[in-house]
Amino acid sequence: MKPVIWCGDCAKLIDQTLLPTQEEWITCRTPDEMAEAIFTMKVRGAPAIGISAAYGIALGAINSKATSLSELQSELAKAHERLRSTRPTAVNLFWALQEMRKIWEANNADIAELKQRLTERACAIAEEDITMCKTMGAHGAELVPEHARILTHCNAGALATGDYGTALGVIRAAWEQGKLDMVWVDETRPFLQGARLTAWELMQDGIPCKLICDNMAGFVMKQGLIDMAVVGADRITANGHVANKIGTYSVATLCKAHGIPFYVAAPYSTIDPTLHDGKDIVIEERHPDELTTLAGKRIAPAGVPVYNPAFDVTPPELISAIITERGIFRPPYDQTLVKAFS
Repeated sequence: MKPVIWCGDCAKLIDQTLLPTQEEWITCRTPDEMAEAIFTMKVRGAPAIGISAAYGIALGAINSKATSLSELQSELAKAHERLRSTRPTAVNLFWALQEMRKIWEANNADIAELKQRLTERACAIAEEDITMCKTMGAHGAELVPEHARILTHCNAGALATGDYGTALGVIRAAWEQGKLDMVWVDETRPFLQGARLTAWELMQDGIPCKLICDNMAGFVMKQGLIDMAVVGADRITANGHVANKIGTYSVATLCKAHGIPFYVAAPYSTIDPTLHDGKDIVIEERHPDELTTLAGKRIAPAGVPVYNPAFDVTPPELISAIITERGIFRPPYDQTLVKAFS
């Protein structure tokens, strides 16, 4: 269920804005085309964005007509800035671009060798992500009780990664171990990643699930129908503040009120050691139309003022554990995460 596939001289992406009613693949041949796909959320999810950005740099290299190394490096620097400007919150984007930058800044070989090295590194980032997700899933499954009923928010599955998923990786691993009874799927307004993407993924895998509107989570918890919640993350500060899809903070608060464990699953690269406070995370604000229209039809009065942040920040005191490919981190995060980095 890879959302991005490398094809040698181009990358093919499943258009996630059309799922689940249409499965259509688009082709990107330039950094600009990849940047547009990221910005318009045809590809989304922090790890998948990072992979796509790495491929974008590789495309800029292999399709370049530059005749000197310095000319190619200059083109790659421009591609880097274009891709970097697409989504400001997901740290995986910046991590992947930095990995690619290291190669062209350190490389003194000829143009052909540089192009090959950049392509190899981009493909390696994608493969590493799949391995990380499966390792993360195995760690997270240890936290899942028998006959678990799990709530998840947004889409942190194969579509948001190289394959397998972060939060859905935990769910998939628990399902493979026979520990999972079913999954509650938040619709995740306004872009409906839960209703459109997570429900689709789970149904593709034959994992039992039920879709609920975002406003229902607290009531379902009160009925005793949820045993734990697990979500992904786009950025985690050094002391455990988690930026994730808007509505995550509400789910975490409800879990705390009902005594339900709330877990975050994300690659280790999602942790940003330079930030120590959630207020320092840049929160992307999306276009008002995403909130005022649905499937192209207006659902709010024309001209109504809109506040449409794509993410919110959940404080560490609401998070039971952070699951990564390097293991499970527990509070106090300002000690456990910092110690891990040191």
